[in-house]
Amino acid sequence: MIYLGVNIDHVATLRQARRTYEPDPLWAAAEAHLGGADAITVHLREDRRHIVDRDVELLRQSVQTKLNLEMGATDEMVGIACRIKPEMATLVPEGRHEVTTEGGLDVAGQEARLKENIARMRDAGIYVSLFIDADPRQIEAAARVGAQACEIHTGPYAHAFHEHGRDIESAAAQAELAKVGAGGTAIRQLGMRFNAGHALNYVNVQPIAALPGVCELHIGHAIVSRAIFVGLREAVREMKALIREVA
Repeated sequence: MIYLGVNIDHVATLRQARRTYEPDPLWAAAEAHLGGADAITVHLREDRRHIVDRDVELLRQSVQTKLNLEMGATDEMVGIACRIKPEMATLVPEGRHEVTTEGGLDVAGQEARLKENIARMRDAGIYVSLFIDADPRQIEAAARVGAQACEIHTGPYAHAFHEHGRDIESAAAQAELAKVGAGGTAIRQLGMRFNAGHALNYVNVQPIAALPGVCELHIGHAIVSRAIFVGLREAVREMKALIREVA
């Protein structure tokens, strides 16, 4: 069975565009849950551009599924995670000028600091995942620093799929899909959970969901976009149905 984590950041993006109180991510989490979400994902960024501290506090109190807190590997964020205690924390790279996360975390380049941060969170009872590229060097480093899961960055696959006629049989899409699959195999061989996410949508998700051993898919923008037309509960239900067709 593959679990679906729904990222509700962009509900907060809409709220922050007017600097008001609606739509409330708390309601979005409830609707996603009713649609079948297995986890709720939010990214508390350093600049608080969408999700803010109040959201995380209230979601921790109310989410009835798993709460996955995406965060930069900073002392501030590790401290917040250890206080809030989400079921899972996913460490991601973060840049102030990026629109969204643009690549995987450089684990190999900061092993000592990440090992310390991960140990702090694991001691607090938090399951720790790292968002990384499908790079053997990064996967091996993730195991060394104590990560329990790796979320493979599926952006390169999604972009190749889109740019080559939305044809999964294209050489470019197949090459990127193979990289994700090989990364997943390496992750599992090292005793970690294989998750995946980024830029997945209703037309490209099934080949990723069909990969051996994938445990969780984390999807946000596509689901929130679909929700504008069909509602969030239905948008989640449709995504989960697509995943279940091939899982």
